[in-house]
Amino acid sequence: MQNYLEFEKPLAEIEGKAEELRAMGRANDEMDVEKEAKALDKKAEQLLKDLYKDLTPWRKCQVARHPNRPHCKDYIEALFTEYTPLAGDRNFADDHSIMGGLARLDGRPVMVIGHEKGNDTASRIERNFGMARPEGYRKAIRLMDLADRFNVPVVTLVDTPGAYPGKGAEERGQSEAIARTTEKCLQLGVPLVSVIIGEGGSGGAVAFASANRVAMLEHSVYSVISPEGCASILWKDAEKMREAAEALRLTAQDLHKLGVIDRIIAEPLGGAQRGAQATIKVVGECIDDMISKLSSLSRDEVRHARRKKFLNIGAKGLAA
Repeated sequence: MQNYLEFEKPLAEIEGKAEELRAMGRANDEMDVEKEAKALDKKAEQLLKDLYKDLTPWRKCQVARHPNRPHCKDYIEALFTEYTPLAGDRNFADDHSIMGGLARLDGRPVMVIGHEKGNDTASRIERNFGMARPEGYRKAIRLMDLADRFNVPVVTLVDTPGAYPGKGAEERGQSEAIARTTEKCLQLGVPLVSVIIGEGGSGGAVAFASANRVAMLEHSVYSVISPEGCASILWKDAEKMREAAEALRLTAQDLHKLGVIDRIIAEPLGGAQRGAQATIKVVGECIDDMISKLSSLSRDEVRHARRKKFLNIGAKGLAA
């Protein structure tokens, strides 16, 4: 069942009418409704093109959060073979919002780590809506250490509203865990590539995306804070999230101009939620290409290239 965003309501009406016509045709063989239904399909396709032709930053936020977008688990199941999940931080617990393990991508051994939001009520609660606790970041550090020890490239898939802000998480050192994970990303002697597949929220995303190469899906977002949180702080009004989204420069297009990310991965018309398999396929090709271009570098060259990338941020776009 297709879920529609607020700005897609006119599209929902047209596609709903087309489906109603076809349902009537299935119920009564004497009714020929296909011509009218196809006309509605054509109208819906044109409206979809118009809606997605020039999305505002706030609408991109809505698309990035769409519940039907493929999640980390979908990418792992479709792209990676011989996936062996690794659990726990060897200190406190296993955080189910973070998935990770050894796998192969086109025969190449990799360590894949990512945020998983879940796809129904039960799994979203189990995964804490993709918001990691300190033990999730410490698990990621453990897996990165393992990859570094055995000279295996690391792939991270980022999709989180942000790190979990609960009392228990703060008591167990949430900010320290995020800082340590970011530090570990920067210290790795193996290639680290990251893809933001939905939301890249706050330090929870930076901790996984301090990579040699960062790619973003066309309608994903990446920012230091959510638009609602930004609006609450700056204007004391969460309803000003549209203005905040504009000011944050959180779209893939803005971040590419600013040199924060390296690639934009095109999505099917209507977003990844309308073409999950096609999206997963192009993300896999992008990951493979990014790793291949880094595979010839020595450990010192990998670290130096990563350091240079982050030192150069700010030299493009607004500062130019």
